[in-house]
Amino acid sequence: MTLDKHFLWGGATAANQAEGGVLEGGRKLSNIDVLPCGEDRKKVALGELEMLDWQDGYYYPAKEAIDMYHRYMEDIQLFVEMGFKVYRMSLSWSRIFPNGDDAKPNEEGLAFYEAIFQELRKHQIEPLVTIAHFDVPVHLIKAYGGWKNRQLVEFYTRYAETVLKRYKGLVKYWLTINEINIILHQPFVGGGIIFKEGENQEEIKYQAAHHQLVASALATKIAHEVDAKNQVGCMLAGGSHYPYTCRPEDYQEAINRDREGYFFIDVQARGKYPNYALKKLAREGLHIVMEAGDEEILAASPVDFVTFSYYCSRTVSAHSEDYEQSTGNIFASIKNEHLPSTEWGWQIDPLGLRNSLNQLYDRYQKPLFIVENGLGAIDTPDDNGYVEDEYRIDYLRKHIQAFKDAVEIDGVELLGYTTWGCIDLVAASTGQMSKRYGFIYVDRDDEGKGTLERSKKKSFYWYQRVIETNGENLSSENLTMK
Repeated sequence: MTLDKHFLWGGATAANQAEGGVLEGGRKLSNIDVLPCGEDRKKVALGELEMLDWQDGYYYPAKEAIDMYHRYMEDIQLFVEMGFKVYRMSLSWSRIFPNGDDAKPNEEGLAFYEAIFQELRKHQIEPLVTIAHFDVPVHLIKAYGGWKNRQLVEFYTRYAETVLKRYKGLVKYWLTINEINIILHQPFVGGGIIFKEGENQEEIKYQAAHHQLVASALATKIAHEVDAKNQVGCMLAGGSHYPYTCRPEDYQEAINRDREGYFFIDVQARGKYPNYALKKLAREGLHIVMEAGDEEILAASPVDFVTFSYYCSRTVSAHSEDYEQSTGNIFASIKNEHLPSTEWGWQIDPLGLRNSLNQLYDRYQKPLFIVENGLGAIDTPDDNGYVEDEYRIDYLRKHIQAFKDAVEIDGVELLGYTTWGCIDLVAASTGQMSKRYGFIYVDRDDEGKGTLERSKKKSFYWYQRVIETNGENLSSENLTMK
């Protein structure tokens, strides 16, 4: 079977990497706003260095980002021209509840997103909306300690209920929390967590994860109550693990590493903690406080579909320290000699996407949605801003063919595909603009210089034809550029 005629093609961005305008319209600071560029970025992301305000001597790329706050009409027109069927975006929590614990929402923030959704709807583009995408208002970090505090369940739920009711009829597809498993790897990014000396960091991360899982289930419940047509998904930072050798110990390590991420989706899709997770917590002496009723909350509201990001696969061993590591960030991985790498060390593996789709579909038997995939690369524009990015086309072509194989050969149920950073934006992992993913070039450098003008890359016209042919024509020859 070919892709369904209603297959949702599009692109994805996040508020904190694209909007800018961080102190406009009643908005206040959020965690990503205080992530600096440079060597201290990783320490802040890991929760090892406290930085909750802008400090002299640092550049904070989220301050202005690509100024989508003021330019969204222009950007949506470009998405329309490409033929998007869906646009994945996130709401900024602190644009709607500036402090996070406010009794009433900020009307100016609510109206801003309503205007975006109306514009998308006018052009028959389906919004796919992430309620929290690496987004914790700074006040909630200062006053409550971020997601390690149970009270954030209440604040998030109030926020979710507000937007679900306000945008009823405008938004059908919702994601509760972006890449929810990232809280284990970058706690400040994923949960607004800063560690104090002597704290049990693993216990805190899993406690915060529990709070997010409960909050996600409550948001899913509210979404279904507000509108029976609402479809709610969870979101995993995906990428399956290969054993480095066929030694049984390496294979077991690959299973363990896959489970680290699947744990979150097991809870959200199946409605309960899996036995292996309960055993791990007990074995490692991690005491997680579960309040009365939590198990019932999780069981009552499983998600409708499963979404994930996929950039690369990872290779692991029971003795990973004995082997050369890839230079890709966030997740540790042994360098796979059978795969090429991007300029940032992420190993390119289209077949790994097909493998991931099959693993997820076999495990959950729920519709899937690839909501992030793309190539971060250095682009060199000509005098007109045009980029001959055949390397990006090649990456995307192979990954599209891989998911088509998963659908047409393996029978995976796939709702849609949104490439990451369809317009160049600030990279979450590094804070760079030079790590570009887009079909649309934005004149902005790593120091915040540039006109912010938009221009179309070769991949813009290529993806336009891919969408027009529903993925049947993946060639980059004889493109119509106008």
